[in-house]
Amino acid sequence: MRRSISLALTAAIVAAPGFTALPAHAAPAQGQARASAGTPARPIPAGWAPAGRGSAEAASAGPCRPGQRANLRGRDFTGGAQLPSSLRCADLTGAKLDGQQLTQKDLTGAILRDASLKEADLTQATLKYADLRGANLTEADLGQVRADHADLRGAILIDAEAGQAEFPYADLSGAKLTRAELTQVEFTSAKLVGADLTESTPGQLKARKADFTRAKLREAPLTQANLRNAVFVDADLTEAEFTMAELAGADFTGATVEKASFTMADDANLEGAKGTPTGLAGLPTSFPTSLPLGGEEAPEDEPSTAAAPDQGGGISVGLVMVVLSAVGLAVTVVAWGVSAQRRTRRNARFTLMRRGAEEDITRLGEEIDRLDYEFQISGRGGMTADHDWRQALDAYEAAKNALVMARREQDLHLVARAVQDGRNALGRLRGRVR
Repeated sequence: MRRSISLALTAAIVAAPGFTALPAHAAPAQGQARASAGTPARPIPAGWAPAGRGSAEAASAGPCRPGQRANLRGRDFTGGAQLPSSLRCADLTGAKLDGQQLTQKDLTGAILRDASLKEADLTQATLKYADLRGANLTEADLGQVRADHADLRGAILIDAEAGQAEFPYADLSGAKLTRAELTQVEFTSAKLVGADLTESTPGQLKARKADFTRAKLREAPLTQANLRNAVFVDADLTEAEFTMAELAGADFTGATVEKASFTMADDANLEGAKGTPTGLAGLPTSFPTSLPLGGEEAPEDEPSTAAAPDQGGGISVGLVMVVLSAVGLAVTVVAWGVSAQRRTRRNARFTLMRRGAEEDITRLGEEIDRLDYEFQISGRGGMTADHDWRQALDAYEAAKNALVMARREQDLHLVARAVQDGRNALGRLRGRVR
């Protein structure tokens, strides 16, 4: 009810005569990114307007209110100038922040367009809805950054360290991610059209519904990546590594897959792709129960020289040894085959359970993202300091870490427990808000 009233008041203010919105940055990109990935966009709050229609800067940023921005445009903070304590919604267009310590800084809704952040430390910083178009983040530390819905079109992230960073629904079209460290990065529903990921290391990537149209991913190690329903139309995937990747629903139309490896990849459909990939042939599912001992079998009507009786009418010792060896080898092969089949079934069951656990974690993250979005647009951003909110975030991180460490089915119980703790915390928080 309160949210409805808030949205109605916002719409009334925007419709009032003489109202002028402040500059926008991320809203158009996030809407376009979600649409391209096939995911319905969230309702755009009143006061937002797509870039390119009328004035390119004619809407207010998602979580930022009119008059909230600190004007730091073009400022040079590399010569000892002191940064403000709060950078939330700050306008840092063209600012110089090379080498700055921005660890855990809240830059939600900030405008960093064309800013220089070379070698800056942004570990665990919050960049939700931030405008980083054309920003230079060369060799910057972006470990565990949260950049949901951020606009990084044309940004430079060469040699950046972005392990476990989160870019869901972000727009990185045309971004340069050459040699970037992208282990366990989340690109769920992100847009990376024309992005350059040459020599990057996107191991165990989470990129469900991401758009990699025309992206460069030559030799990219995408092992165990979640790429379900991802788009690789016309992408360069030469010698890329998709071993054990999840590719159900992925679109490879026009993609170059020359020498790309799809060993044990799940549901890979390369219809319309160009080039000759490797690793698509299935492994044998059965093993021989006996092995041939020599050439062709001797005809029954011909005496066997090996079976010739000795002078006493007994069987040759050599023949007995050959027969016993053959029987032993056959038993060994059968036992190995049975063991391999059991191991294959166990691995398949673990893979299925792990996939389910990963989906549970993804859904928990989406629940957290939705609730955070509700807080931002309803003006209750202070709820993110609540104990249950922090507990939900901690549970989300614990679940992700437990999944990475899981090697057996029993290990996945820790993931389920952490996910449930996070959901319980969100439930208590919602109960108090309502």
